[in-house]
Amino acid sequence: MSTYSAPLEEYEFLLEQLLNYTTIAALPGYEDADLAMVKELLPEAAKFFEHEVAPSNHPSDQAGSHLVDGKVQVPEMIATLHPKLVEAGWMALASQPEYGGSGFPNLVALAVNEMAQSSNVAYSLLAMLSQGVIHALDLYGSEAQKQQYLPNLVSGVWAGTMNLTEANAGSDLSAVATKAVPEGDHFLISGQKIFITWGDHELSENIIHLVLARTPDAPPGTKGISMFIVPKYLINSDGSLGERNDVKAISTEHKLGIHASPTCVMQYGDDAGAIGYLVGEENKGLVYMFAMMNQARLAVGHQGVSVSERAYQQALAYAKERIQGTVAGQKAPIIAHDDVRRMLLTMRALTEAARAISFYAISCQDKAMRHPDSEVQAAQQTLLDVATPLVKSWCTEIALEVTSLGVQVHGGMGFIEETGAAQHERDCRIFPIYEGTNGIQALDFIGRKCLRDGGDGIRLLLADMVNFCQSSKHEAELNAAIKQCQEALEWLLAHPKESPAVAFDFMMLFANTLAGSLMAAAHQKAEAAIAAGSSSKFLQRKVATADFFIHHLLPRNGAYMAGILSPVALGDFQAWLDESA
Repeated sequence: MSTYSAPLEEYEFLLEQLLNYTTIAALPGYEDADLAMVKELLPEAAKFFEHEVAPSNHPSDQAGSHLVDGKVQVPEMIATLHPKLVEAGWMALASQPEYGGSGFPNLVALAVNEMAQSSNVAYSLLAMLSQGVIHALDLYGSEAQKQQYLPNLVSGVWAGTMNLTEANAGSDLSAVATKAVPEGDHFLISGQKIFITWGDHELSENIIHLVLARTPDAPPGTKGISMFIVPKYLINSDGSLGERNDVKAISTEHKLGIHASPTCVMQYGDDAGAIGYLVGEENKGLVYMFAMMNQARLAVGHQGVSVSERAYQQALAYAKERIQGTVAGQKAPIIAHDDVRRMLLTMRALTEAARAISFYAISCQDKAMRHPDSEVQAAQQTLLDVATPLVKSWCTEIALEVTSLGVQVHGGMGFIEETGAAQHERDCRIFPIYEGTNGIQALDFIGRKCLRDGGDGIRLLLADMVNFCQSSKHEAELNAAIKQCQEALEWLLAHPKESPAVAFDFMMLFANTLAGSLMAAAHQKAEAAIAAGSSSKFLQRKVATADFFIHHLLPRNGAYMAGILSPVALGDFQAWLDESA
């Protein structure tokens, strides 16, 4: 198994060259986080995650998390690591200083989060869920709730979870049946939630669950869902922890991957009822939870980038060491063979393109949050909304391809658990599923982000694509791809009833084109620096990788376009399905 090294040159290139980080650092509240400071901070984060966390990835996967005598036990190396992570404060970079955060732009936190996810994605989920709870409470919690919960969540002393899914309410949250009965200043919560990531453990002093439930008079469907804070331990008036709340993990799932992360079945209200506190207004819980879920979708997309990066690094190291076959009459490492080079270039190009899409989306988020011009804020929020399903879906779809290629590069050894290559493929298989399947992301992109506004938001994204590839060596190729997107958009607006059948191809077409436009821009920036006298090998690799993407991966658009313009009548398969049953 190879070690992991944070791609620091890649982060600096994206921030400095591609996304003009100085404009982000100039936004109100970010003035102290200039590029010079970021260049000092990221190597320090890299040291921590490379040396402290990354070695735990394979052993913790083998150990797994288990429920033993009513308590969730996590791998010993994770229990040892966690106090170090809390003390280091790396997961609080983007949180507000008034609650103990560092107040950095989300772009900077994204780079550090990638290091955390690459080093041990199962463990990183603990912080990811807490960050989502922080985001939701910061937006919708009362001032008293913010003061009570956010400081300890931001510091990492407490952890957070989100509890949506039930046995009969997975993607369809209208079926949520968990009950919330009012009692004085709180509610009594009863019901069962499944697939709760890091639902219980002993690493944190307290766990703050955000739970979707229904009050007695709630209307049916999604309009009757409310959101509640349900702490594992009740909190006394002086801020100290009180008695255990009526919530517990009753089992942990046996999963394909992310073994170190305890995925729990949580039982609420076995006895008197779990005490919960309403967030915001009754029956608006789904709106509040989506704030958390959209953050999680962006984070999951970058999980795809993170595991892809580690799988690529491992495959590259193996290909340099593994001697097999001959080249020019001599024994050679497998990296000398063209097909292995093809696989490695595909892995690298997809990973770098996915990272660029994710960083682009988060740059939109920073501007939407902090830009002083309200019109710019609104436009950047629209771009973020449109890009979110692309980040979540495309970056996780390519992770399946990249990690599978990583196993293939290893050959038969990739199929053996001891090499660690298989773990990356197992771990990332959940990414296209959780936080809204990629099919749901496609329906969101084609429905809410296209048909609802007549395509205005998507046209704004297309304009950004044009700007990215302008004057690039690959401008012609990208203009052709952008034209395909425009044609697909106009076809869809004329055939809205076909949208469910073509949604996935439509989404992948736009994501692949956005990836291509960003890679064209990266090529232009890197080539300009080389022409100015730089002899950087990183920049030379960037040029080669961008060329490979444009010539070998952007042409996938043709297949997506064909699928859109010639949609399969999926309903016609119903008779065949009935017969086969």
